[in-house]
Amino acid sequence: MAGKSNTSKSKVITPSDKLKGWQQIAAFLGQPTSVVQRWGSEGMPLRRQGRFVSTTPQELNEWMGKESGKPVHVATGNADLTSELKRAVSFARREK
Repeated sequence: MAGKSNTSKSKVITPSDKLKGWQQIAAFLGQPTSVVQRWGSEGMPLRRQGRFVSTTPQELNEWMGKESGKPVHVATGNADLTSELKRAVSFARREK
């Protein structure tokens, strides 16, 4: 019985990379495409080129932070989690 290989290579996304299309944006955010499309109609930062959409991870992180009122960062495979942890601790201390 032949099946699909589980050794798919996933691309490491950097903050300067452009996310193109609803599927890439949804995968980055870990949400279904329908949710991301709704967010797009509610002000999520997007550039529309005809029927195509694009954005960057940095723009999405900034937008999610504004929407939640707290700093947000979607962790990717190459994220510097140490600096993100320090930033989160600093924010939490200021909130006290």
